[in-house]
Amino acid sequence: MQPIKKSIGIVNVSFGDDVQIVQPVNLYDCTIGSNCFIGPFTEIQRDVFIGNNCRIQSHSFICTGVTIGNGCFIGHGVMFVNDDFKIGKPAGDPTLWKKTTIGNHVSIGSNATILPVNICDHVVIGAGAVVTKDISIAGIYAGNPAILIRLLA
Repeated sequence: MQPIKKSIGIVNVSFGDDVQIVQPVNLYDCTIGSNCFIGPFTEIQRDVFIGNNCRIQSHSFICTGVTIGNGCFIGHGVMFVNDDFKIGKPAGDPTLWKKTTIGNHVSIGSNATILPVNICDHVVIGAGAVVTKDISIAGIYAGNPAILIRLLA
């Protein structure tokens, strides 16, 4: 029996000016602002909004319902999650998925995991951190779960 093969590529994406994309990527039903860079092996799903002047490094996964502000950096292998498994298993029903909002000038280090949260402007998330709660104070956060390491001046 032959497998079912699906190919996404770049489908129904709204781009701003001067966007650079290194393929292969899966981008669909999303919005990417001006002056952005999207690295290879990245997936950006439907209903994602990425602001202007953002850099999304390779191997990152940005799931449905994520909004990223302007001037953000998303490191290699960053994973966004929209399902908090409240029903004890993956929620196949998209109405159960949660949203994530990332403010302006946020940098997220490589291999961080971002659960459904809100992150304010001017935040640095350390590499490998797991963000499980909203961040409302500008600063540097690291660890699992991520905690405030120091304030930004």
